Amino acid sequence: MARIGEASSQVAPRDALARARLRASLVPDLLVEARRVVNTVIGGWHGRRKQGIGENFWQFRPYVEGEAMARIDWRRSARDDHTYVRDLEWEAAHTVWLWADPSPSMLYKSSAAGVSKESRALVLILALAELLSRSGERIAWPGLTDPITSRNGAERVATLLSHAPALSARPDLSMIRRFSDIVIAGDFLDPVDEIREWLDVLARHGVRAHLIEVADPAEETFPYAGRTEFTDPETGEKLTAGRAELLGDDYRRLYLARRQELGAWCRRLGWSFTVNHTDRLASEALVRIHMAMSDEGGYAAGGRP
Repeated sequence: MARIGEASSQVAPRDALARARLRASLVPDLLVEARRVVNTVIGGWHGRRKQGIGENFWQFRPYVEGEAMARIDWRRSARDDHTYVRDLEWEAAHTVWLWADPSPSMLYKSSAAGVSKESRALVLILALAELLSRSGERIAWPGLTDPITSRNGAERVATLLSHAPALSARPDLSMIRRFSDIVIAGDFLDPVDEIREWLDVLARHGVRAHLIEVADPAEETFPYAGRTEFTDPETGEKLTAGRAELLGDDYRRLYLARRQELGAWCRRLGWSFTVNHTDRLASEALVRIHMAMSDEGGYAAGGRP
């Protein structure tokens, strides 16, 4: 599928060094924005709330014959005729890998959007890094950092991003193992077969993935008419349409078919797939990702169809 080339960036999209410098200049402000977003959702965010080994109270439940007597909460049991066990919350640290697509197409920003796709993807990933770090989870970025446990995890990731000379468009994911999660934010405009081939190693390793499709509203609605020139930001190839409006119906059908195919594949694997438009709030995607990560393999479809 051709990508619409209306990127508002002032640097050449294929100039990796210029893109790295632009990213470095944006990251401090994006970290501030990520923390602002975090403050809007932190009230409903919690760790993996499950029964297990820990120190925090989880729930009371009826005693089952054969359980250790030491687990009985006698004060709660004295309130009525039932015997209750006091369960604790599982506090085992979990590893969540985070990645935002650095490809040139992510620079795209139409007049209908407030931010570029790249900015939105980085804000989402940095916000997740902040939330997960506060919850005591380990976070990592493939090709950038191994899993770390730190209360200032988002700041550490932001610093690494600021100094990274270049980021791989498709990092090696083979080091990610079972019982980990990975959150991937990108536009997923490559052919679905190529995306599946890249992510297949995660499915084979039993990793649970959460895909966030970051979409500019113009990419979805195709609001173009008359003579229009489109540029592929990956290859620089150009297409000139004499009457762009005649392409609209076929374009929208193919665009949504790609999304539906990718979403259906995620659902079959027990992964989550959500859409966040750059003219909508970033917090909407965070809430859906939180629900998906708290669920045992749920499917979170979000955004416009």
